[in-house]
Amino acid sequence: QVNFVVCQLFALLAAIWFRTYLHSSKTSPFIRHVVATLLGLYLALFCFGWYALHFVIQSGISYYIMIIIGVENMHKYCFVFALGYLTVCQITRVYIFDYGQYSADFSGPMMIITQKITSLAFEIHDGMFRKNEDLTPSQRCLAVRRMPSLLEYLSYNCNFMGILAGPLCSYKDYITFIEGRSYQLQQSEANGKEDTKYEQTDPSPNIAVAQKLLICGLSLLFHMTITKTLPVEYNIDDNFRATASWPVRFFYLYVSLMAARPKYYFAWTLADAINNAAGFGFRGYDKNGVTHWDLISNLRIQQIEFSTSFKMFLDNWNIQTALWLKRVCYERATVSPTIQTFILSAIWHGVYPGYYLTFLTGVLMTLAARAIRNNIRHYFVESPAVKVCYDIVTWMATQIAISYTVVPFVLLSVKPSFTFYSSCYFCLHIASILVLLVFPLKRTQKGRKNHETVQPLWSKTLEGENLLQKNSYSTTNNSFSQKQEITCRYQTLKQ
Repeated sequence: QVNFVVCQLFALLAAIWFRTYLHSSKTSPFIRHVVATLLGLYLALFCFGWYALHFVIQSGISYYIMIIIGVENMHKYCFVFALGYLTVCQITRVYIFDYGQYSADFSGPMMIITQKITSLAFEIHDGMFRKNEDLTPSQRCLAVRRMPSLLEYLSYNCNFMGILAGPLCSYKDYITFIEGRSYQLQQSEANGKEDTKYEQTDPSPNIAVAQKLLICGLSLLFHMTITKTLPVEYNIDDNFRATASWPVRFFYLYVSLMAARPKYYFAWTLADAINNAAGFGFRGYDKNGVTHWDLISNLRIQQIEFSTSFKMFLDNWNIQTALWLKRVCYERATVSPTIQTFILSAIWHGVYPGYYLTFLTGVLMTLAARAIRNNIRHYFVESPAVKVCYDIVTWMATQIAISYTVVPFVLLSVKPSFTFYSSCYFCLHIASILVLLVFPLKRTQKGRKNHETVQPLWSKTLEGENLLQKNSYSTTNNSFSQKQEITCRYQTLKQ
């Protein structure tokens, strides 16, 4: 953990230097690719020693597969190889070396590289093999029309800005940043026959970086002072289960899982700040001319803590992973896309049994929450007063459901996880099954707008407190139908 923080702080300084002295206006894309790759590999070597070779091996073999297989089927082979290689490494680390510990946890960066390998393979397949009319708007936007060079490929996978903690970004966005085209507005003439490019001022990321570093500091302070006093393991303490009342147990469940989140807030926000400091992550201006540096942001803290539905929580937690799951699985699955997506998420996260218990429980919770929302929500949205009460109740229910679901994710093993669930008599599992039996589950159409875009009235007053949450676009879209502005910058910039 110390190595990780030191390397990320070094990466932050390197990002500032990279933007200042290796700006795209001052040097060639080749130099920027080389420097970004070498710095990334150095950080990986410092953090993980020779385990860092796995990053190069996985990327190199995947590139070789892309070249020899061809664009028709390479996405399938790359997907199987990258995910299989990651899984083998996770099995080795967990069951051979150190179960439950995080020493030499080189699988973390490999998870991000696996996302990049698979998403790029699908993007090349979409751009170089499939017909344009067969693609969805988001696929058309992300499609890659030429095979990347080996340097571009390694730079995308192993650059210093994202090798340790990500976040995932699209290949087109990364290449656009390296080549210095991030701030070009492409605008069509009225007759639609001609495109004209306009250069706009290179916006400064300093304010966004400073605000994100402030969030990092507060998250780290909370983690070091509060988190350890509220261990999740206390939920299965024999004395606590025997003496505490149900309200007390559920309250502690909520606060202990809430206290476990700041370490993720710290890691993901710091990673976002590093990319922004290098000049990467600019999404455009809103209608008021405010800059938004959240193109590759991984979370929205306000929406997480005040989620009024299971879906709203998932929409704003680990956003780039949700987008990856949508692009490579949910959009392309022909049978039970929700279930397939949760299974893929569990496999990608690792081999601890607790992960699978969490994501299988998550399937039940998601389907039950969707059924309740589709069948009863419309009765409570007409009156503002009733809507406030409804939001309060659904916030409480959502926070308890999320906490109940992710306990195995933290406990990792089967025995403590079942100890917790059995002490609760599997109450939310049973409730979810009963909901699915009572309420009809409407078939969802991919890409359609959902009711989730409506924020709870009682949380609207919190808007504007943080630039990360001040956004003119919807921030609560389904993680499987995220607005395309996140990944297709030009459409956003035109606004």
